[in-house]
Amino acid sequence: MTSGSTPAPDSIASAPTPRPGGTGELAGHIVARLGYGAMQLRRLHDDRAAALALLRHAVDLGVDHVDTAEFYGNGFVNDVIREALRPGDGVVIVSKVGAVSDPGGPFPIRVAQRPEELRDAVETNLATLGVEQIPVVNLRRTDVGFTPPVPDDQIVGLDDQLAEMTALRDEGKIGAIGLSSVSPDVLRRALPAGIVCVQNPYSLVAREDEELLDLCAAERIAWVPYFPLGGALPGGAKVTDEPAVLAAAERLGRTPAQVGLAWLLHHSPRTLLIPGTATTGHLEANLAAGAITLDAEILAGLDAIPPRQSVARRSGGPLH
Repeated sequence: MTSGSTPAPDSIASAPTPRPGGTGELAGHIVARLGYGAMQLRRLHDDRAAALALLRHAVDLGVDHVDTAEFYGNGFVNDVIREALRPGDGVVIVSKVGAVSDPGGPFPIRVAQRPEELRDAVETNLATLGVEQIPVVNLRRTDVGFTPPVPDDQIVGLDDQLAEMTALRDEGKIGAIGLSSVSPDVLRRALPAGIVCVQNPYSLVAREDEELLDLCAAERIAWVPYFPLGGALPGGAKVTDEPAVLAAAERLGRTPAQVGLAWLLHHSPRTLLIPGTATTGHLEANLAAGAITLDAEILAGLDAIPPRQSVARRSGGPLH
């Protein structure tokens, strides 16, 4: 091609898709700060084509961090991920162990904390996801957050669990270890195992874990809050009900949910978000929250919202 000539259309390289929310680090990978929590795909169990299209759309919009678990939809969600994602997508898949599906039980899942159960869960995730290694696997404990009842034989020491997780990492079945639903003391004890992320319930109205967030920041561990808008159970405080959030949304021309997500991104640079949805419009709105700028006045108003005790600290509810 000579200087000044117009290139043929097929020779023009397309610009890379911007990562929603900018970039953060997860287990040595650079990922978008706004990813996708796949739990809500189970709502599309009877419309597999819609589930596949939604996940593909997320990737097309720049999502490269997808959070899942084998017990989401009793394997349905992992199966959708296996079919929808392609090797060239560069998506970091994060799964979790510590619970299993229990369709015939009193809850749709039950805790499964014993080391042999953690190993079985990793093997099942590998099979349903159709991969040889899961980049990150979170050990979902029962220290905080809500969970089904925990029988005595499921009260397992952290050291025994981490020994099994470390063995799985050494065998190459998982790439890195994360934690979910833990206290600061548990994270401190686990640090020698090389923890790369922590998932706990946390939002603008449920900030009990500020100490844990500070510890993650100090140790360069990704902070991945679940239930980022609160209101996970009936009666729980909702970010979208707060007057300061509503006022900020009106001023910015955004939705209250977008303001709540934007606050989390502004609150700590270690934060990675995985909001979930089963609709295209909601997905696009969630990802658009990554482009919101909160000025000092708005941030001051949001920071002044008094935190509430999170309903997510109670037992007996669903497991993230």
